[in-house]
Amino acid sequence: MDAQTEPEVPPAPVSEEPFLGPLDIVLLLALVGGAAWYLLKNRKKDTTTSQFKSYSIQPTTVNTMTMAENSFIKKLKSSGRRLVVFYGSQTGTAEEFAGRLAKEGLRYQMKGMVADPEECDMEELLSLKDIDKSLAVFCMATYGEGDPTDNCMEFFEWIQNNDVDMAGLNYAVFGLGNKTYEHYNKVGIYVDKRLEELGATRVFELGLGDDDANIEDDFITWKDKFWPAVCDYFGIESTGEDVLMRQYRLLEQPETPPERLYTGEIARLHSLQTQRPPFDAKNPFLAPIKINRELHKAGDRSCMHIEFDIEGSKMRYEAGDHLAMYPVNDSDLVQRLGKLCNADLDVVFSLINTDTDSSKKHPFPCPTNYRTALTHYLEITALPRTHILKELAEYCSDEKDKEFLRSMCSTAPEAKSKYQEWVQDSCRNIVHVLEDLPSCHPPIDHVCELLPRLQPRYYSISSSSKLYPTTVHVTAVLVKYATKTGRVNKGVATTFLAQKHPINGEPLPRVPIFIRKSQFRLPAKTETPVIMVGPGTGLAPFRGFIQERDFHKQEGKEVGQTVLYFGCRKRAEDYIYEEELEDYVKRGVIKLRSAFSRDQAHKVYVTHLLEEDMDLLWTVIGEKKGHFYICGDAKNMATDVRNILLKVLQSKGNMSESESIQYIKKMEAQKRYSADVWS
Repeated sequence: MDAQTEPEVPPAPVSEEPFLGPLDIVLLLALVGGAAWYLLKNRKKDTTTSQFKSYSIQPTTVNTMTMAENSFIKKLKSSGRRLVVFYGSQTGTAEEFAGRLAKEGLRYQMKGMVADPEECDMEELLSLKDIDKSLAVFCMATYGEGDPTDNCMEFFEWIQNNDVDMAGLNYAVFGLGNKTYEHYNKVGIYVDKRLEELGATRVFELGLGDDDANIEDDFITWKDKFWPAVCDYFGIESTGEDVLMRQYRLLEQPETPPERLYTGEIARLHSLQTQRPPFDAKNPFLAPIKINRELHKAGDRSCMHIEFDIEGSKMRYEAGDHLAMYPVNDSDLVQRLGKLCNADLDVVFSLINTDTDSSKKHPFPCPTNYRTALTHYLEITALPRTHILKELAEYCSDEKDKEFLRSMCSTAPEAKSKYQEWVQDSCRNIVHVLEDLPSCHPPIDHVCELLPRLQPRYYSISSSSKLYPTTVHVTAVLVKYATKTGRVNKGVATTFLAQKHPINGEPLPRVPIFIRKSQFRLPAKTETPVIMVGPGTGLAPFRGFIQERDFHKQEGKEVGQTVLYFGCRKRAEDYIYEEELEDYVKRGVIKLRSAFSRDQAHKVYVTHLLEEDMDLLWTVIGEKKGHFYICGDAKNMATDVRNILLKVLQSKGNMSESESIQYIKKMEAQKRYSADVWS
């Protein structure tokens, strides 16, 4: 209970009489005695709160607000809707797809709403059948090693662990995944299958989006077949052409005082000025950067070693966890976008949801100004999806430009290939699109509505809290590349970090961060042997692992064999943490197998070294039941390494192909085979 002030007592009237009469004194003593008894009686009940609490008697209140807000059934009924689209989203794509489906529902007499499972009472799904011709759609992303996204965890566990009766629920699922990952679309596939097992009716087949190819194309292809199936199932008809509608209305607020303006905060106003734990995705810690040094010794590429100070934040981490940081967009790009939209970037505004029943009142924290929105809240370097191009087309004064944009927005094969070539292969962001179509001048507020939210970037932590409890280290390659159009594109986060160098005599640069827990962990027993495969910056989490193994060894504990496979282009250029690794080798902490692909005529990669060491691999994972870790590129390296392991199990362990696959699956279930990979 929060401390409350005593009710204010009105001043006594001025009088010649004594201040307190005998009866007053008796009553006062009784009150004081009663209060003292009450406080002493309750003193032991709450040892965690302040000793000097003041109390006032309050009527008992029942918080009905939360229940009402969490009830998507009530919202559907009160607003005459029949469609609810839930999303499981880690990077914002599934949420964006959900919004597009709900918006399109109007064309098919299915007025819809978007819902976050984390903010809903998902047991209400059992009551959705009470709404005539109702439909629940699930846009479900798979994250990590086949896991549900953070906002979908509770819902996933609920359907997994409860045999509820979903009879009468109409549903459809679109999954978002990446084929380079072992557990491609595992969550979407499971939700689709599980809802059917619980008695729900699948209205349309499961859709699977592949982010390694063209997930936008996958979604549109699925969606364009989904709606006719829905119309057929419910016996309804489309109302006709697609109507472009604004989801948010603009409200300019020039009178807003500066202290009420959002300036980059994620949720709470002034949260970056007045920092209060606990720190998480909605309340990041503004961490000082103590060290930012270059790891590459030569060459034209850059790799940064960055140390964030987390002292006093109460944040904890373990080797293998991820550090998430909120970057800001390049000021030059922001300026160019403002100019292309003929906008004054210092105008203060809010975008307000036209759907008054939506829990999402604004697309990002408002009120703010356009400069802040484009700098802190919107992904301006993301490649615009086709629905954005379709809306931008309306602002082209030249019919050729309008037709050109529209020509990329259908599901026809020629439209898809044109989009692939002009947007994806050429890496055109919103700024490039507007620069290359000079007759297109959309209003800045509509651009702010269309662009997705700027997402935090995640990095494998490259330190151990056993050695560095008050600092978190990350290892990041600066992203910078030339495009087909002759432009140079830069990574949002690494470009931002590259500018954050501590300077003597000046305050340390600060970055908003939080820690995301991971399942990527060393074995509980220090004597268990481990093999780690981490070429390039894939070395990052293993640096933390090695620090921890060394720490235990110096404590006198028995530490199992620690083998690291590391690879880079040239020993003299990009051999990161060379001195550290060589020192660990000298002291017998690790066995190091390194491949320098360009130091000889023929390319040598870590996969070649693994194939040479098949006996060692079998000894560690087959005979000694050790742990095997991969970190780095998911598309090629991780797949090749897994195939080599299968070969080891078959040739050294005398297993059949199916037995070797099952063996690795068992290792995964036991957390003996772990991958921290990206594509």
